[in-house]
Amino acid sequence: MNQFNRRRLPAGIQSFKKIRQEDFVYVDKSDLVWHLVNYGDRFVYLSRPRRFGKSLLIDTLQSYLEGRRELFDGLKIMDLEYDWKQYPVIRLDMSRGGATADGIISYLDIRFGEYEKKYGITPKSTAQLSDRLNAIIMAAFENTGLQVCVLIDEYDFPLQHSWKTDAHDGCTSVYREVFAILKANDEYEKLVFITGITKFTQISLFSALNNLTNISFLPEYATICGITEQEITSNFMPELQRMAEVNGWTGKETHDRLKEYYDGYHFSEDNMTDVYNPYSLVNSLNQSRLRNYWASSGATTLLPKFIDDMEIHLADFEDCMIIRNVIETSDVTAGGAELFLYQSGYLTIKSVEGNVYHLGFPNEEVRQALYECVLPALTLRKSGDIQSLQAQLYAHMDAGRLEDAMKVLKSLIADVPYSNKKLASMDMEERYRLILSTIFNAIGFKVSVERVLANGRIDIVVTTPRRIYVIELKLRNNGGKESAVRQILVNSYMEPFKADKRDVIGLGLELDDMGRGLLDWMAV
Repeated sequence: MNQFNRRRLPAGIQSFKKIRQEDFVYVDKSDLVWHLVNYGDRFVYLSRPRRFGKSLLIDTLQSYLEGRRELFDGLKIMDLEYDWKQYPVIRLDMSRGGATADGIISYLDIRFGEYEKKYGITPKSTAQLSDRLNAIIMAAFENTGLQVCVLIDEYDFPLQHSWKTDAHDGCTSVYREVFAILKANDEYEKLVFITGITKFTQISLFSALNNLTNISFLPEYATICGITEQEITSNFMPELQRMAEVNGWTGKETHDRLKEYYDGYHFSEDNMTDVYNPYSLVNSLNQSRLRNYWASSGATTLLPKFIDDMEIHLADFEDCMIIRNVIETSDVTAGGAELFLYQSGYLTIKSVEGNVYHLGFPNEEVRQALYECVLPALTLRKSGDIQSLQAQLYAHMDAGRLEDAMKVLKSLIADVPYSNKKLASMDMEERYRLILSTIFNAIGFKVSVERVLANGRIDIVVTTPRRIYVIELKLRNNGGKESAVRQILVNSYMEPFKADKRDVIGLGLELDDMGRGLLDWMAV
């Protein structure tokens, strides 16, 4: 594909009108939008991770509800809708109000003012926000003769960002006051549709609207946000081919790499269709590069607020379980780390066993982003202090420059097992295993910890684009590097990997038994 004759991909675009009028590639979800409006409940909540297409869905809904038929020409909805009505729509984006009560009030005051002007309302100077919203709903209904549609995007933004601050109670108080009116006016409303990431069930909009139907786990809406394998085939084959050409990959290699990096989300036990992260996939196809687009957009900023000591427990989330009722109904503030990580997109449903959901990381992008996020806390350094070392370690290990790689690794872990007091409950070898696996995960290598074989258990297997490292750890007082290498050879740890086209390197690391770091190494 000529680089000057490429199709336009909607990377980061949330306007349905812009996509349709300016000839961007559009993944057609219009049939699901139609079913949501015509066969769904009237009060609806949908949770999906950030940057997963919720705002575009809201915009598509608004265009359909307002009867903008011309924007849907050629889409699936044209075979379903024959009576295009122009419903009045009230749309609110709660991310615009910041994370304080004053910010929310200011945003709603401006937004309500726009609707009051539209419907010819002159509010009393003493009118409360709830009274103003009530008047807008009534005026919209009376002026059009049609029920009103209320669309609330990013409802939880102020609640997330104010959580564990003095501003949180003020935010929830505004929510309870203003949005309770939506339940009281249900006879005048065709649809109240709300999107968010996390659920604050008892202290916010959910307490005001306790009749909300949560469609987040329903099979018919499992793919309403995100991109499926079938949708890639139907919409993005030219970009897939271009990416293959740019990187010198085959078409299958390109597909497999995209799948490994961005696929793997599941949102319903009754519809386990793989869903790609749309933000990352579209950006990757647009740039023909594999990058951590989702993480670089700020996806990890709230983790410390909701999860304590994540650097110690991150490996526990690789494969974890959660009770069905907790994941489907619980408040994020009381549901534990697993619930927040699921709702935020760091974990996804891997399988279901009775009343238990098995969760795990959806893909390599998420895994690397999380490990990179926790690495500074684990190594007791600032992020900027270790970024150059991480880059050097990646380059040296992938190229097989072991002398240089071990110098960098020695620098990264010096004194960490001894100095990080959060590791005190672990034995020394376990501390080293945690630190080393986190480092390798954070720089983008595939890592397997305590890999079980028929004849033993390998401490760490690290896979780089060009090499596979089979690593054994031994404390100096437990035989050191010679004992580690002997264990690799005697148990034939390298044999299962020799069918791979990459070089296989056995690596014995000798570690200080007092926690002072890497002492020596030996390769085979």
